[in-house]
Amino acid sequence: MEIENKIKAMGLELPAAGTPPAGRAGAVRIGNILFVGGHTSGPEFRGKLGAEISVEQGYEAAKQACLACLADVKAVIGDLDKVKQVAKLLCMVNSMPDFVQQPLVANGATDLLSELYGDAGSHARSAVGMGSLPNAACIEIEMILEVAD
Repeated sequence: MEIENKIKAMGLELPAAGTPPAGRAGAVRIGNILFVGGHTSGPEFRGKLGAEISVEQGYEAAKQACLACLADVKAVIGDLDKVKQVAKLLCMVNSMPDFVQQPLVANGATDLLSELYGDAGSHARSAVGMGSLPNAACIEIEMILEVAD
């Protein structure tokens, strides 16, 4: 429960794991690798970066989307302390064509994972712009993790 205690100490809250549509899972474990499907932030972060959403708001939305990912991680492995390494993050940012600060938005998730997991939170990352995302979300994040038995 160390990671969940850190989340609370940061003034954040781990949301309840979502219920994906039939035929899909929030996260799938294959051996010690956990593939976490795309998660978005809440309805207060709807719109495009470079238009309705600022970089600062996008940063907060990335943290929220990352917490949603971690909720599904917990649902599959039972304890966030079992994450051995965050391997990869894909951060898809709903942005205007001339917006080029996707990495600054994605830092919301990267900084959160670094604070929670230290060196084990260090990961490869892609931060890309998208023309749109489901439900007009400003960010969607996927993760790949190594987890303990």
